[in-house]
Amino acid sequence: MFEGLSFEPAELPLKAEALRSEVREFIELQLPEGYERNSDFNEGHSPSFSSALGEKGWIGMTWPKKYGGAERTFFERYVVTEELLAAGAPVSAHWIADRQSGPLMLKYGTEAQRMKYLPGIVRGESYFSIGMSEPDSGSDLASVRTRATEVVGGWVVNGTKLWSTDAHRNQYMIALVRSEPPGQNRHAGLSQVLVDLKGEGVSVRPIVNIAGDEDFNEVVFTDYFVSSDEVIGEPGNGWDQVTSELGYERSGPERFLSAFRVFVEFVRLAGPQSDPASVDLIGRLASHIITLRQMSISVAAMLQDGKNPATEAALVKSLGNDFEKQLPELVRLVMPRLESTHPLRLALEKTLLHAPSFTIRGGTREILRGVIARGLGLR
Repeated sequence: MFEGLSFEPAELPLKAEALRSEVREFIELQLPEGYERNSDFNEGHSPSFSSALGEKGWIGMTWPKKYGGAERTFFERYVVTEELLAAGAPVSAHWIADRQSGPLMLKYGTEAQRMKYLPGIVRGESYFSIGMSEPDSGSDLASVRTRATEVVGGWVVNGTKLWSTDAHRNQYMIALVRSEPPGQNRHAGLSQVLVDLKGEGVSVRPIVNIAGDEDFNEVVFTDYFVSSDEVIGEPGNGWDQVTSELGYERSGPERFLSAFRVFVEFVRLAGPQSDPASVDLIGRLASHIITLRQMSISVAAMLQDGKNPATEAALVKSLGNDFEKQLPELVRLVMPRLESTHPLRLALEKTLLHAPSFTIRGGTREILRGVIARGLGLR
């Protein structure tokens, strides 16, 4: 075992497993009429579904009750997350707020920020975008050029963010900005600020992808004023914050289940009398899913214990993204010709068009491998 890397065996407790049947019943009752299921967490923006999920207490599940949370375990949250993705439920509206914006404020934010923002997230009414990547910067977060200049009462922000999922629909963004001139330490002088996406000085432009959908956005700040109360934690602490935040973003089941609907429909099509090629592929894909799931559950156990599994999370995302990009390509090679309305063909076509984005969000392969190498003491 390399120093700094640990995937201790972990199992979901019976209390967590007991949630599965309840979550499945809920999904079947709450799915919008005519909704086309998709296990990609970026797909399916449904405020009504998110609101119903909030009423069940399944957003902010691990958060303190004083902010509306349920104080449940990371294992219970894992089961709910897994079932939502496996069923292809529309979760994108609340996803980022629940997965990382809320936990970031819990760890680094002020009490006033927690009281202002967390209850709305828990109710499934308040949605957040991520403001990390930039043009000509990508996953190299230390190179961000969006500037925050200190003025009386706060900061004035100028710059551009890119690949901000659902920024054209969401109310808020947490943006990484450079609050001090760059020096020898590239990681110093960065801060994170809360942004009102409907505020004066904020322009949001959806980016149409090859599937014809508008998920990603370009967000431009032009003399946007941020009050001192909207800075997350202390100015200059942005690097520690984003590296901690990315641990939540990179380790969950969404990092290997984005193409899961293709697998489900392929198994259904194959049926009990499958041909040898289909049987072989189903076995190969299932073994990958089982292994990645065990790794992801191990990370959930570390989070439950209050640890920061940044290296392990990066490895789960790297391996998971490779797998979920390969899955539709492998299925395409063995599946028969199907009608245009067949569930497998619909799932496959949509997934193939979205697959190029899987390795962008949350960090590219190159960045992740650098994180892993540093965690193993190899660089």
